Amino acid sequence: MGRAGLFFAVLLCLAPAVRAARQESSSEVKTLLDKVDRLYRSDRSWAQIQMEVITPDWRRTLLMDCWTEGLGKTFIRVLSPARDAGAATLRNGSEMWNYFPKINKVMKVPPSMMMGAWMGSDFTNDDLVKESTLINDYYGEFFVPAAPDAALHYLRLKPRQETISLWGAIELVIRRSDLLPVREDYYDEKGRLQRTMEFTDTAEMGGRTMPRVMKMVPLSKAGHSTVIRYLDARFDEALPGDTFTLRNLQRAKTNK
Repeated sequence: MGRAGLFFAVLLCLAPAVRAARQESSSEVKTLLDKVDRLYRSDRSWAQIQMEVITPDWRRTLLMDCWTEGLGKTFIRVLSPARDAGAATLRNGSEMWNYFPKINKVMKVPPSMMMGAWMGSDFTNDDLVKESTLINDYYGEFFVPAAPDAALHYLRLKPRQETISLWGAIELVIRRSDLLPVREDYYDEKGRLQRTMEFTDTAEMGGRTMPRVMKMVPLSKAGHSTVIRYLDARFDEALPGDTFTLRNLQRAKTNK
């Protein structure tokens, strides 16, 4: 057998192993993305969250209740400060609405506004209600950064063709030991880093271990950041049947 024939014979032998390795890698990526998507959610969940918006000139802190059902439904109600109390957000499937108590009006959020800021924070509407999911709206692969840490997984995600996204890529860093996220870096379509989100203060809450603090930093706005702190959480408990309804948006409160 000539060299060329031997080369192609080796390739044929290696091809199944390469395909198997790729399938295994793809399966592991999907497992990691699904875990991150579901980290703060369950079949039914409730959480009390504090959100602090920080700028060079002022700080603003909101206290909120948040309910979720699977990956498809989210309801958020602001409890304080008094001027914002009663404001609420509902996401049901691919649709989202905001309620503004000062004007007693419910407004539907069009898809073009999903990447707009939520309540003046550095989080977008999409960040808060998770209209998009990493596993369904992005495809990912492992990568090796310039200075890798052996204790971490590194994933690079790119939006699928049908996904509406501000981001050309998201780099996700996950701890190998417990598969919890450490950091997310968001890049624009030209590959420029636009914002970072750090996950810290890992502790048990509601029967699961999770980072209780998320800090979003937009690199285009010096001195700006938004910090979300989970104060309490419960998972897989019964919720009122009308939690995720338009009628519930205008109520003074919802039973936990």
